Amino acid sequence: MNNKIVNPDIQPDSDLHLDISAALMQVPGDYADWLAELKTRIHVAQQRATLAVNRELILLYWQIGRDILERQAQQGWGAKVIERLAHDLRTAFPEMKGFSPRNLKYMRAFAKAWPDSEFVQAVLAQLPWYHQLALLDKLHKEDERRWYAAKAIEHNWSRNVLVIQIETCLRERTGQAITNFETRLARPHSDLARESLKDPYRLDSLGLGEDAEERAIESAIFQHITQFLIELGAGFAYVGRQVHIEVGGDDFFIDLLFYHLKLRCYLVVELKAGAFRPEHTGQLNFYLSTVDAQMKSEHDNPAIGLLLCKTQNRGVAEYALRDTNKPIGVAEYQLVHSLPKELQTSLPSIEQIERELGVAGETES
Repeated sequence: MNNKIVNPDIQPDSDLHLDISAALMQVPGDYADWLAELKTRIHVAQQRATLAVNRELILLYWQIGRDILERQAQQGWGAKVIERLAHDLRTAFPEMKGFSPRNLKYMRAFAKAWPDSEFVQAVLAQLPWYHQLALLDKLHKEDERRWYAAKAIEHNWSRNVLVIQIETCLRERTGQAITNFETRLARPHSDLARESLKDPYRLDSLGLGEDAEERAIESAIFQHITQFLIELGAGFAYVGRQVHIEVGGDDFFIDLLFYHLKLRCYLVVELKAGAFRPEHTGQLNFYLSTVDAQMKSEHDNPAIGLLLCKTQNRGVAEYALRDTNKPIGVAEYQLVHSLPKELQTSLPSIEQIERELGVAGETES
């Protein structure tokens, strides 16, 4: 028979676990708020550290590129010197990536494209290196690069989204829809509203044929709402499809309804599978009046409308909007052939975009 000698000063494990659990349960009344504040501070500190590291890396790459340019100009360096430099840097810093001959050439191109060091420090250092490469590879004019760089920073675009916006010519399409915003909305609200619409809207990725009907387009947009929101632009939130409204006992249904967070107003979207016709504005005008009367809060601005048509005659659209008392824009949509064939295959899939945005599976909630 084995006799155990028990030290009275040592608690059994089960008792110790109970004491720890009890201690964890007994917290001051303001503990939860303090913990939440600490978490926020930690997240902010992590983000600042990441931004600081990225800023230093971008500036380092720009300085290396500038030095290569200067030495090539002054001393006639050839391509083989870059090969040697890549070898020596990788030998000296084996734990660091980014010193391949290809990347050193990108650094040289980066410095050549952006000779203004102040702009690099103030603006470009906010973007990761792979965003910089997208700007270099996809664009050839400085004003275009500046515009897309500013938008990427403003809207926090991932590299994939930046590439999509460049390849679908967002800059050329922004603010091109025919509208009556200048006469129906006060500034600067009218300017922001006009810039929030584009023409045409690219709906290639919905996988529809040229002759798709309105309901098929609407259904495809709903199924791929993440992709459509990217095309619609920053600031839009999805509200619903076939949104029911009742007026005088009669039922009506809005094709698609969104809310713009910066404009603080609803966007009513009507789809037309054919050419624009003047009578379309009357229907949309009615929907806007109803949304303003039944849905708009006292803090919201008046709703704006967007007619998406397969084709439009700009002159007809301008006359149709001239005496319409609600703010409406008219734009075309393109289901196929809106991109060169070589670019269509380079676009990421909808699933890739959803993974990039981190909202896969949440678009219908």
